[in-house]
Amino acid sequence: MASLSDIVTFLDRELNTAGIPDYSGAMNGLQLENSSGRVDRVIAAVDASLPVIEAAAAGGPGLLLVHHGMFWQGAQPLKGAFFKKIRTAMEAGLAVYSSHLPLDVHPTWGNNVCLANALGVSDLEPFLNWKGMPLGLRGGWHGNRRELELRLSEAVGGGPVQICPGGTDRISSVGIVTGGAGSEIAAAVGVDAFITGEGPHWGYVLAEELGLNVFYAGHYATETFGVKALARDLCRNFEVDWEFVDHPTGR
Repeated sequence: MASLSDIVTFLDRELNTAGIPDYSGAMNGLQLENSSGRVDRVIAAVDASLPVIEAAAAGGPGLLLVHHGMFWQGAQPLKGAFFKKIRTAMEAGLAVYSSHLPLDVHPTWGNNVCLANALGVSDLEPFLNWKGMPLGLRGGWHGNRRELELRLSEAVGGGPVQICPGGTDRISSVGIVTGGAGSEIAAAVGVDAFITGEGPHWGYVLAEELGLNVFYAGHYATETFGVKALARDLCRNFEVDWEFVDHPTGR
């Protein structure tokens, strides 16, 4: 059993939680503490949704480590499903820690680097700046669109990959920004293929006009990597067990 305070200090430091800009609803860091201040297991998940919290709570006390936390809708009354989430976590002794962009961009645990490694992308470098910070990674990858589609589908667990075949069939460079970065099409020009989770309708149209291949592999599917990698390291560093609650959204 480990100290919640020690784990939070470790996470805040290693993820640079205070130093990385993010959307206001992310509220990165410890979102809910538990009454014991102790952690004997870590539960990793993509979203702090009610079904995920209920599944995590069924196993008893622990730390729920998520990519999308509980406050994306901003301040709201403690009633309905939101109240039920908080109550369920507190009654079970669950603490909740959320890390959005700090986890996306982390050089070891990040969703971007983990997906890039799974695809075999080489010579990685920063890609697609937002508020002075690179949101993703770019690098070399050699093959054709079909080969990249199959490799990407395998990397995200066999799920479907939608392609906008706006560029050349042969691919030698790839840019990756996991999650919902499909609205960043214009900024992604310069690579042969842009890989993300999902995007708006107009992004597909723009990609065709700009001559860019875009691969949409699912917002959820592209963001399971980081919480798993981080939970594995917490297990090693703090000698606690970990598990993953898989609750796909279909997006």
